[in-house]
Amino acid sequence: MRFLFTIIVSNFLSQVIVGQVIYSGFIGKYPIELVTDIYSDGVARAVYMYKKFNDPIVIDGKRSNHKLVLSEQIRDSTTLTFDNFDGNKDSINGTWADAKSKKQLPISLKREYEINDGESIEWSGKEILQPTSLKDYYFKIVASKKKGDFAAKATGVKILRKKADSLIQEIDLDCQLMGLDNISVGDFNFDGIPDFAVFEQSHAGPNTSSLYFLYDIKSKQFYNSGFLGVSLEFDQESKTIFERNSSAAGTMQTTAEYKVIKNKMVLLKQHCYIWSEKKQDLVEHKMKDCQ
Repeated sequence: MRFLFTIIVSNFLSQVIVGQVIYSGFIGKYPIELVTDIYSDGVARAVYMYKKFNDPIVIDGKRSNHKLVLSEQIRDSTTLTFDNFDGNKDSINGTWADAKSKKQLPISLKREYEINDGESIEWSGKEILQPTSLKDYYFKIVASKKKGDFAAKATGVKILRKKADSLIQEIDLDCQLMGLDNISVGDFNFDGIPDFAVFEQSHAGPNTSSLYFLYDIKSKQFYNSGFLGVSLEFDQESKTIFERNSSAAGTMQTTAEYKVIKNKMVLLKQHCYIWSEKKQDLVEHKMKDCQ
């Protein structure tokens, strides 16, 4: 079975984002951090965490008129409701509720900052909590925006230890900013130890690329693997990496399969496919025909 660890961005790019806003505050007496990502159609994606545990919790939902309702993906009974939600206000208030226990707690949050775009805007060092994490670590993307550039970029990633909330490592980046979708995790070199990847950028058509960071047991640090390729898939059963590159509006495709030897991608085989009007299908050709 193949597991796809690259980020699929078609849905992300097809909708206009209202804005990613970072909040801090309390659920009852418990300090939390919340990131909301609300689309123009009202679909809301969000992640929050209790600062005592520092373990991200995904809470997706919907904004309808001025009401925002977010539900935990793990515990369906838990919801965060904001009756008079306004993402532009300096503070928001709501209610945390657990339908099973009937327990309710007040939510009071302060708006820290927004990830905003525009050619005349310049800022740096804004951190976005990522919903994807490892057993002992969680991640924050560091975003920055240069004047003259319309969109912000992911300029770094912070790896932090859960519970202790200590900074383990910070890595500089120069990647496309995907908000809550910049980090994915998996065993990319098939050594049984979880690694992480950062979405790098989207290319022509469905092609995407990511940077893959492997964990080194001796140094207890992550390092850039140098794995190159587009739309890579990592098959944990066969322990192979599969690459599919689409070009010429999908009329030409190349595939490649790799083994990982000493943490390096080693090519096993390649294939070239070109669209045939006669057969109305992709037909295999020699590799030189796709180059």
